Amino acid sequence: MTATDPRPLTGEPVSLDLLNTRWNVEGVRQDLLTDVDGLTAWLTANGLEGRFAADAGTLRHTLTARDALRALVDSPGDPAATARVDAVLGHGRIRATLTTEGPGEEAEFADPSWGPGWTAARDYLDLLRTAPDRIRACAHEACILHFFDTSRNGTRRWCSMAVCGNRAKASRHYARTKES
Repeated sequence: MTATDPRPLTGEPVSLDLLNTRWNVEGVRQDLLTDVDGLTAWLTANGLEGRFAADAGTLRHTLTARDALRALVDSPGDPAATARVDAVLGHGRIRATLTTEGPGEEAEFADPSWGPGWTAARDYLDLLRTAPDRIRACAHEACILHFFDTSRNGTRRWCSMAVCGNRAKASRHYARTKES
């Protein structure tokens, strides 16, 4: 049986989606990756089911990758955080291939249980190459979610305007009416 995905924000690039396996609900920290069922839900949400086993080893290595990415996102450029992500990346490599459609690439792992975490770490490198300034944490003080800002002008502030953006607007409105 596959667990359902209860997270408030999904569909982000796989690296940020891995970070978003932790979130807050009314001040209480939630974590999707507490067991193999949660890992299965995350793998499914990211199209990785079937490519990687959802087992205890994969869960352990995926959590290692999540912690490494969290450290780097929280402290960009920190040498220790960079080394942690680099260590995750050391568990896989890209092999050039030739397919019937033309040139391709294939990820290879000595230990496939590192596959999901490595995939997330590699995706983060792609985001850094594409637009590092678009990797954002939600601006709401109680939210710990991250997103890749795809808005035209690059000014998105909230993981969700309907949730965190609305909360912030309501708080400002309450503060203004309380003052008067």
